[in-house]
Amino acid sequence: MPVAVTLTVMFRLSWQITAAALLLLPLFLLPARVMGGRLTALMRQTAACHSSLTALMTERFSAPGAGLVKLFADPEAESTGFTARATRIKELEVRSTVSQFLFVIALALVSALAVALVYGLGGYLAVTGTIRAGTVVTLALLLRELYDPLTRLAGTRLDLITALVGFERILEVLDLPPLVTEPAHPKQLPAGPLPVEFDEVTFAYPAPDQVSLASLEDAATLDTRGGEDVLRKVSFRIEPGTLTALVGPSGAGKSTLATLIPRLYDTDHGSVRIGGADVRDLSFATLRRTVGMVTQDSHLFHDTVRANLTLADPEATDEDLWHALRRARVDGLVRSLPEGLDTVVGERGHRLSGGERQRLTIARVLLARPRVVILDEATAHLDAHAEAAVQEALTEALQGRTALVIAHRLATVRAADRILVLEAGELVESGTHDALLAADGAYARLYRTQFAEPADIGGAVSVPAPPHRTPDAALTRP
Repeated sequence: MPVAVTLTVMFRLSWQITAAALLLLPLFLLPARVMGGRLTALMRQTAACHSSLTALMTERFSAPGAGLVKLFADPEAESTGFTARATRIKELEVRSTVSQFLFVIALALVSALAVALVYGLGGYLAVTGTIRAGTVVTLALLLRELYDPLTRLAGTRLDLITALVGFERILEVLDLPPLVTEPAHPKQLPAGPLPVEFDEVTFAYPAPDQVSLASLEDAATLDTRGGEDVLRKVSFRIEPGTLTALVGPSGAGKSTLATLIPRLYDTDHGSVRIGGADVRDLSFATLRRTVGMVTQDSHLFHDTVRANLTLADPEATDEDLWHALRRARVDGLVRSLPEGLDTVVGERGHRLSGGERQRLTIARVLLARPRVVILDEATAHLDAHAEAAVQEALTEALQGRTALVIAHRLATVRAADRILVLEAGELVESGTHDALLAADGAYARLYRTQFAEPADIGGAVSVPAPPHRTPDAALTRP
């Protein structure tokens, strides 16, 4: 409205001078078009470089990353790589700042040229007597009122460019179609222990372009090829309240199979059912309440013991926390910490030992009170003493629950109700420990490899008796 009023008054005072001043408007828009495109490109490059440097720092400065760099990396090479990325960001920031400065100067120059045109043409008309000198001054002041809003509006483009570049990267991620979606009408599960069933399940991990973006991977394009099948027509049933062990060589697909139960991925063919319901028909909240998982890396956040435990139950009281810690055989450790439940455990829990971290993750599962428990190599990297404590805690965790235990050490799963043997993504054997040994198949070969004398490995040997283990060191049915 003020611009329209200003133009009306200027045309009434002198249409010739007003028309001449407006002829400069296309020249006014030129810097916005030219510099705008250049600034957008610079902002995109800067955002990508910042993302790359942040990823580098996150990896190198984390507890595991710092240790790896200290052990193997060349400090000079690491410093050179960091300096190169930081220098690239500095150069882009300087170019961006200079471009913004030139943009503002160009706008000011066009505005000054318009005022000069008014005074030049108006002065000539005043000398010839066409208009009065006061009218020229008035037109110059009005022209400033006309161009100032346009200058500020063009300057706003800089802020919009910065914001839009950031939104582009956010929207790229948000626009990725989710591989796992919640059902519109989720089903409910019955009360009590639940069976778990795999029915002709075939699965391959999705192609990179389905789960990531080239801009996040520092790549021009992502591979569009899908992976090979990791699981092939796997079928079995875990009865309610029983313990089933899953064994097989590395890379057989054991951990992949476990991730399908809480629906971290969806199957390509076949179905996974809990309590008779396909997991794709259950809500995410129901799956979180129903399925608890303990993995071999026992991940903890850089937060307090309390915060790491209450992930499983945000409403848990201190009494609930201590009860779970006692059942996981780790309450004595937590009481000995400087701040007790409020002690920060460090990144990935590095201030605790492997066994202590593992027992805390078991306490977290106990706090969640799931009806289906998955143990993925829960004692793989522990010494005998830590393993005994963790196994005792696991006995508590499995009590009255449907359990799937993935293990490399076959002695730890001898007492399982049923043992499944997976090879190259296929279920090749199923049965009890004694029955599988008698069958002299894949399980017997794995058993011989683990318990044969060193001199016998590689030759034909009979299956020896397993080494003596204390009761706490073996998973037993509660």
